[in-house]
Amino acid sequence: MPKLLFFITEDWYFCSHRLQLAAAAKKAGYDVAILTHLHAHREIIEAAGIRVIPLDLQRRSLNPIKELKTLLSVIRVYRAEKPDIVHQVAMKPVLYGSIAALFTGRCRVVNALAGLGFIFSSDQVKAKLLRPIISASLRFFLGYKGSRLILQNPDDLKLFLTSGLISPEHVSLIPGSGVDVSQYTVTEEPSGIITILLASRMLWDKGVGEFVKAAELIKKRGITARFVLVGDGDVENPKSISEETLNHWNESGLVEWWGKRNDMPQVFVQSHLVCLPSTYGEGIPKVLIEAAACGRPIVTTDMPGCREIVRHKLNGLLVPPKDAAALADAINLLIENPELRREMGAKGREMVVREFTQEIVIEQTLAVYKEMMKP
Repeated sequence: MPKLLFFITEDWYFCSHRLQLAAAAKKAGYDVAILTHLHAHREIIEAAGIRVIPLDLQRRSLNPIKELKTLLSVIRVYRAEKPDIVHQVAMKPVLYGSIAALFTGRCRVVNALAGLGFIFSSDQVKAKLLRPIISASLRFFLGYKGSRLILQNPDDLKLFLTSGLISPEHVSLIPGSGVDVSQYTVTEEPSGIITILLASRMLWDKGVGEFVKAAELIKKRGITARFVLVGDGDVENPKSISEETLNHWNESGLVEWWGKRNDMPQVFVQSHLVCLPSTYGEGIPKVLIEAAACGRPIVTTDMPGCREIVRHKLNGLLVPPKDAAALADAINLLIENPELRREMGAKGREMVVREFTQEIVIEQTLAVYKEMMKP
């Protein structure tokens, strides 16, 4: 039985984005394990028949001593497990796991980058300093024999190819993490006040600040609408919004903050349209795939990943990043046009069923595994 090891930073991310893939791989005959930082999802993972290997890993840490200890721990796990394939998701697992894979001899490596994130999109000094180092490391690790990179959108693919970070034969384009269209279904709009939903981690880079400003602009126009934030902050991310700020917004009545929810299909039922004004490179945001599957029109930014699931004026509207006024105008247009909302919602559902289902993503990923297992 071939051994498949996932290396992912957080257990909650594995559950939301890769658990069904892991279960499908197990069903296909793989012995599947996950190396990750545990929070509260161990029982869920083990209930799916996936072995759990805990790792003390912090995404935000740059402490060289701590990071060396983490790297050595990863090397020890790879040596002990001797996986046939490792599937490494996000920047640290890609870099640390690729080093560890060199010590196993026969290990095939699948690297997955769900968007280029902070390092490649930020203008901060730290990002600019790290960018050439990360680029050089990726150029070395992504191209060696027995490795394959999975990217989610054509913008990232073009960047990697034109920058010489990888050659075409070592990369595959798979559209996001997919969605279960039997769980995320179309429902009629709720009655009552128009509700605009932003569901994500509460990060400034997700455009939450612009969403709040847009809510203020729209309400100043005398338009009645509810603006709802769903999700928690992320202490491991330097762009996390404080709970104090979220509570302040909620208490002001400008927006409602519902916190983290585990019943997202029901949350979408309570919305009229969905917004994600992200300002950095996404893979393909899963929440937008879910929203489209539920027949909700979307307002998002004209950024890599976001524009893959939203085709302008077809199933939603694209606006420039960091432009609260343009965001407010787009939201306002959909508030005032219920028939346009219904038309866009229907087109979004059709698109997801055609291009972004969980089954499509799983089938394409298992095909990558199968190809890599060939002698």
